[in-house]
Amino acid sequence: MYDPAQLRSIHLARFNAEPDLFAAPGRVNLIGEHTDYAEGFVMPAAIDFATLAAISPRTDGKIVLYAENYGEEREFEAGALPDERSGHWTDYPLGVVSILAGVGNRIPGFSLSLWGDVPLGSGLSSSAAVEVATALAVLSLIGVEYPGPVLARLCQRAENEFVGSSCGIMDQFISANAAKDHALLLDCRDLSYKLAPIPESISLVIANTMVQHAITGGEYTSRRAQVEEAAAAIARHRPEVRFLRDATVEDLEKWGSEMSPDALKRARHVITENIRTVAAAEALMQGDLKTLGRLMAEAHRSYSQDFEASCEEADAMVELAQDLPGLIGARLTGGGFGGCTVNLVEAQHADTFASALAKRYAARTGIEPQIHICHASGGAHRVQESIQAVR
Repeated sequence: MYDPAQLRSIHLARFNAEPDLFAAPGRVNLIGEHTDYAEGFVMPAAIDFATLAAISPRTDGKIVLYAENYGEEREFEAGALPDERSGHWTDYPLGVVSILAGVGNRIPGFSLSLWGDVPLGSGLSSSAAVEVATALAVLSLIGVEYPGPVLARLCQRAENEFVGSSCGIMDQFISANAAKDHALLLDCRDLSYKLAPIPESISLVIANTMVQHAITGGEYTSRRAQVEEAAAAIARHRPEVRFLRDATVEDLEKWGSEMSPDALKRARHVITENIRTVAAAEALMQGDLKTLGRLMAEAHRSYSQDFEASCEEADAMVELAQDLPGLIGARLTGGGFGGCTVNLVEAQHADTFASALAKRYAARTGIEPQIHICHASGGAHRVQESIQAVR
């Protein structure tokens, strides 16, 4: 749990300046993986893990970034920021500042302190939380506001163009636009969205396999290239298909032989995942939890077998959850290749579910997992003076 007053005190002691505070949540994706950059559908929910950002102005023209999690401080000239990544944690806030400057904002000197509890490398969007919290803080300092969807797009650009990760829009969008006690069905083509209420009787149990992933790595990039290869093959016959959002399973049956076997499997996942995601949102809105659970199970099989973005440990975590009391649905969430599974669990069983799953996973793999019982939170916001704790 994060105490904003503690970060305020840390910032004040380090920079001798009273800061304004902002918070941006991480997220868990209930269904819809690797569909966002294919202009498809995703259904994430923000979680009660977040990044806090404390900001105060400077008069010396410097941008000073401090991360409490790392105990590190870095200093830059506001008028001469790096134009490429360094592979350091500062790439994320600097990328945001670079993009904001690139769209016409004059960036002054400031001190920024960051502190977060979104587990790193777990697929819960720690990077997006840093980006959105930084963006809110800097924009507040310069007196500029953007609508949530625009803010999300700017933060996505920071990750694509500066950090060098080819992520889609989902992570930044849910961090900026989430609603408490709701999942969000996002159309990644036009950024329209619908909110789907998550009943109070359901807990989000997030199980960290402790296998870290990094979406700047080669596996993520190769999967995206294969998705684009499949879309291009179909577009030779149907020019209106710019992304797999526009393709059908029938297209794969007709022209799948014209793409590599791997591209065919990736495309099958993306196309069917779009169908599942829309159906899952409808099931959630209708309170049809049985259908929602079935769709989550189908999504995990597709992610593991067709997209080949799971791993032995994640498959084990999903398998071991299946017969535990209270389970509605389980699947690997996030960019893949490790990270966390998301389990929708009847709230009355959440504690015993989490304990039993941890024991089973440790016995199977020899790895002690981290299990978190979460709820859907609201989106990024200024932390008011009267709020003493986040989460």
